[in-house]
Amino acid sequence: MKLTKTFKAFFENEKSGGVILLFVTLLSLYLANSSIQIPYVAFWEKEISGHTITEWINDGLMTIFFLLIGLELEREIYHGELSNFKNASLPIMAAFGGMLVPAAIFLVLNYGTTTQNGAGIPMATDIAFAIGILSLLGNRVPASLKVFLTALAVIDDLGAIIVIAVFYTTSISFLNLGIALGIWILLFILNRMKIHNLIPYLIGGVIMWYFMLNSGVHATITGVILAFVIPFGDGGEKTSSYRLQHFLHQPVAFFILPLFAIANTALTIESNWHEGLNHSNTYGIILGLVVGKPLGILLFSSVGVTSGLCMLPKNLKWAHILGAGMLGGIGFTMSIFITVLAFKNPEVIVFSKIAILIASFLAGLFGFLFLKYVLNKKHNDLLEL
Repeated sequence: MKLTKTFKAFFENEKSGGVILLFVTLLSLYLANSSIQIPYVAFWEKEISGHTITEWINDGLMTIFFLLIGLELEREIYHGELSNFKNASLPIMAAFGGMLVPAAIFLVLNYGTTTQNGAGIPMATDIAFAIGILSLLGNRVPASLKVFLTALAVIDDLGAIIVIAVFYTTSISFLNLGIALGIWILLFILNRMKIHNLIPYLIGGVIMWYFMLNSGVHATITGVILAFVIPFGDGGEKTSSYRLQHFLHQPVAFFILPLFAIANTALTIESNWHEGLNHSNTYGIILGLVVGKPLGILLFSSVGVTSGLCMLPKNLKWAHILGAGMLGGIGFTMSIFITVLAFKNPEVIVFSKIAILIASFLAGLFGFLFLKYVLNKKHNDLLEL
């Protein structure tokens, strides 16, 4: 299976980014529980213009991450796996299952409680970690499995964005939202006028972000909708969309996501931390990610193929899909992001983050060991990494 240059670049960056995310997460947890615990944690909680440093990262810098996700999604729709319905239908069905089943498991355990708002937490998949773990298996991994997992994770992120916009918007300022959407329409008109200079789009995007921030809708949504007005053209290397996507890959993978991980895992873990895990919220997160993800992905994929709606690639087996589903249970970045939106109680947030770390570790370990067992022979369609 031949992979595009853009996909290879994306896969490489996400693979390396996953390693860095693991390192900075462990470092942050260590510092937050070391002799410099108090000043370290206090630094991230320091307020600047009414928002903590962590909030500026989550609401500001993460918008750039969502911009990159939007650009990648657009490319997949026009020229990638999602451009052909038969190819796209399998990861789409898998993503639906990977979102709905974990959310259902969480709600079964938490419906009617103060933590039911966390149903979106186990719906997420961390692209960087999932691809990073898959890459550890080397050239035994079929190219089609890499494409499937990547497409699944990108669609999953889109689902998470929709969940954030619909379910984690508490109050709306229609004036600010209207101004933000008005700016988007102006940028869309520039796109239709074939103005390819990135500067007006980026300036418009910053202004749109400001009004979106004050609208009640989460500001990071700006990144996704901005991506779809950046001129795509024929998708070639000289187009505005390609140049911006190519430019953002490394800053996002090696700066923005690691900074997000550092800030959001500055967790002080008390000696009785395990007692806080004995709660329906943490059970829902762990079971949703570790059990619900692979179950939902396998079940919905099976239904799609059996009904004739989807097609299983020739060199993939159901065991591969199950293994990819296990890796899909690595929620990390998006799960932590949704946690901060879902809850206001600091204690609930801390224990939710710990549950996410435990679940992501288990999902990554199970997925790696299972796929290592399944992929015991080298495949013909090797991909140079």
